Amino acid sequence: MSDFFQNGVITTLHRLKRDNEDMLIKELLKYREYNPIALVLPSLFSEFEGPALPNIIEELSTAPYIDLVVLSLDRADKEQFRYVKRFLAKLPQEVVVIWNDGPRMQELFKRLWDEFGRWDRGKGMTVWIGYGYVLASKKCHVIVSHDCDILTYKRELLTRLCYPIANLRLNFEFCKGYYARVTNKLHGRVARLFVTPLIRALMEMLGRIDFLVFLDSFRYPLSGEFAMTAELARRIRIPSDWGLEIGVLGDVYRLCTLRTVCQVDISDNYDHKHQILDPNDPERGLLKMAIDIAKMLFRSLACRGVVFPDGFFKTLKATYLMEALAAIRKYQNDALINSLEFDMHSESIAVESFSKAIDIAGEEILKDPMSSPMIPSWSRVLSAMPDFFDRLLEVVEEDKKI
Repeated sequence: MSDFFQNGVITTLHRLKRDNEDMLIKELLKYREYNPIALVLPSLFSEFEGPALPNIIEELSTAPYIDLVVLSLDRADKEQFRYVKRFLAKLPQEVVVIWNDGPRMQELFKRLWDEFGRWDRGKGMTVWIGYGYVLASKKCHVIVSHDCDILTYKRELLTRLCYPIANLRLNFEFCKGYYARVTNKLHGRVARLFVTPLIRALMEMLGRIDFLVFLDSFRYPLSGEFAMTAELARRIRIPSDWGLEIGVLGDVYRLCTLRTVCQVDISDNYDHKHQILDPNDPERGLLKMAIDIAKMLFRSLACRGVVFPDGFFKTLKATYLMEALAAIRKYQNDALINSLEFDMHSESIAVESFSKAIDIAGEEILKDPMSSPMIPSWSRVLSAMPDFFDRLLEVVEEDKKI
C-alpha cells in the first residue's frame, strides 16, 4: 500500500506517483509569470572539486521553471571565484555568484557586524546572504535552497521542492523536503539517533509542548532542502552555524500558521558526503553538528518560557539514552527486513557520542541562554541600514567584472 499517512500537525505531500514530473513542470511554467523562482545554492569552493556539483549543474540546466540561480560561494580566492563563474556559465538561467571572501563583500559584512555584532561564518550566513540578494533584486517571489554535495541529485528533487510554494492553489509559505538516506545501510545518524530521540526525550520530561510536537512532525528535520515565499525570507532569522535547519524551523513556527507549512517527499533515495564522528573532538564533524543543534533547540525552548532547573540536563541525558537505544532496536529491525547491513555496536557508540552533545550544549545554555545568536532578519537589517540592498547589488555587479 502506498504511503499516504498524514502524521503530526503539518501537511505531508507524498510521492505516490513516479511518472508525473512533466505534469508538475508544466504547471510550474504556468505559474512562473506570477511566482518566479530563485534557487540559492550555498557552497564551499571545495565542493567544486568533488563529484556531486557537475551532475547538479547538468540537471539544473534542464529546469526551465528556475529564473535565477544564486550561488553563495565561501572559502574561495580570486582565481577560484573566476573558475566558479566559468563553471556555471553553461546554465541557461540568469546566474549570480556571490564571492563572500572578496574584499567588497568582506567590507559589507564588516558593516553588518559593526551594527549587529559578529556572528560565525557558516552555512547559515551563506544561505542568508543569498536570500538577501534575491530580495534585493526583486525578481522572484519564491526562494528555494538545497545543498551542493548531493551525489544522487535529479531534477525531480528540485521540481517537487518548488511545486508546493510556486503553485498558487496550494497556499503554502514554507516547504521542507524529506527523503530516505539509504545505501547498503542506513545513514542520517544525527537525525535518526540524536534529533528525534532528543525531541521525544524532551516531550517525555516536559509534557506536550506545541513547538516540540511541530518539530516531531517532520520526517527529516535536518534536511537542507527547503522552499519559502520571498515575504517569509524577508522576516525569518537564520542561525549561522550547524543549527541552521532547527533554527529555521523554530522561526517558521513563530511566523507561520500550521496550515501554511508542509513537507514533501523529494527523492526515493538521497546520498551526500558523510561527516566523521569523533567522540573526542567537539569542534568538528557530527559531534560539532549535534552540539550546535542541541544549543539551538534548548535556546528555542528557553525563548518559549521553558526553565531548565538544576539537574535538568543530567535527567535529559538519561532519558535521551533510553529513547535512542529504543530507536536503535527499531532501525535494526527495519534493516533486517530490508536486507541491509546494520552494526549495532557502531550505532551504540554514535548514541554515546551524541549524549556528550547534551552535556556540552546544556552547560553553555545555562551560562548564556542566548549563546547561539541568530542572524537578524532582512527586515531588521533594512530598518537599521536602509541602503544595504543597494550596496549589495552594487558589490555583486562590481565583482562580476573580475
